[in-house]
Amino acid sequence: MSNPLTIFSLYFSSFFCRHSKKKREIMAEAEVETKKRKKTETEKKTETETKKRKKTKETFIYGNYKNYYGYRIDRNQEDDPRLAVFNREWFEGKDCLDVGCNQGLITISIAKKFHCRSILGVDIDAGLIDAAHWNLRKFARMMKASKAQVSDSTDCSANNICIGSSEKTYNTACSPSEEDIFGRVSFMKENFVASSHGCSEKYDAILCLSVSKWIHLNWGDDGLITLFVKIWRLLRPGGIFVLEPQPWSSYNRNRQVSKTATLNFNNIILRPHVFREILLDKIGFRSAEIVTDSLSGTVAGFNRSIIAFTK
Repeated sequence: MSNPLTIFSLYFSSFFCRHSKKKREIMAEAEVETKKRKKTETEKKTETETKKRKKTKETFIYGNYKNYYGYRIDRNQEDDPRLAVFNREWFEGKDCLDVGCNQGLITISIAKKFHCRSILGVDIDAGLIDAAHWNLRKFARMMKASKAQVSDSTDCSANNICIGSSEKTYNTACSPSEEDIFGRVSFMKENFVASSHGCSEKYDAILCLSVSKWIHLNWGDDGLITLFVKIWRLLRPGGIFVLEPQPWSSYNRNRQVSKTATLNFNNIILRPHVFREILLDKIGFRSAEIVTDSLSGTVAGFNRSIIAFTK
């Protein structure tokens, strides 16, 4: 007869071996799961940090800032101060083009204030063009609401002079030029330098406001000359080219936004101080007028001269 202690010892050994093996399997599985979880957490953390770095280091290689007008206009200013120095005769009843229109705010403002016949805003950034269309719809809604309020309180005569006031004032809310804002203002995504824009279109006024530097940094001297020649060809005789060039110090601050910009910066020969001479003597403009040397209502770094060239 077998010894009970021996039987128990054998049973215990067998039990211990079975459960130790099971325990090792469970522990091994748990270790694998832990490693997977840690790997997933590490990957997620790395992905989050990468996104944060990308967001922090986001650059606008074409000057296509998302809140550009917020950067340059003093908070106490309701309107872009450049509008105050523009001449009405440049735009009123005219066909106009705004090169590098950003979110279209100054494009829309020109249509509103100066009653141009048409104005097209072009920009290389599709997101900014979407924002420009949104701003146009917003402006149209505001004008519609304003017109409704005025019609409830004021009668307008046939010549659009408001009646019911101690003074005669032009009622812009009644003006047909605001009623058809969608027919006069349009926006289009376009790389102006590289596009075929200009095969048949003609304009009376073309604006290039704080854009020439970005074209210069991205396409070099050749790109700048292409810009000037194309604008000259697009203008009708007597047309106006409104240029707001950035100073060379601004180029220097932005020379590292991309490898292309750095390369072009180091090879630029045609610096901003010779633009006037180039446009008059080489491109063919008849005259140049310095509209302003400085602008009030702009933040530091955006107080730039504006020059009007006549074809």
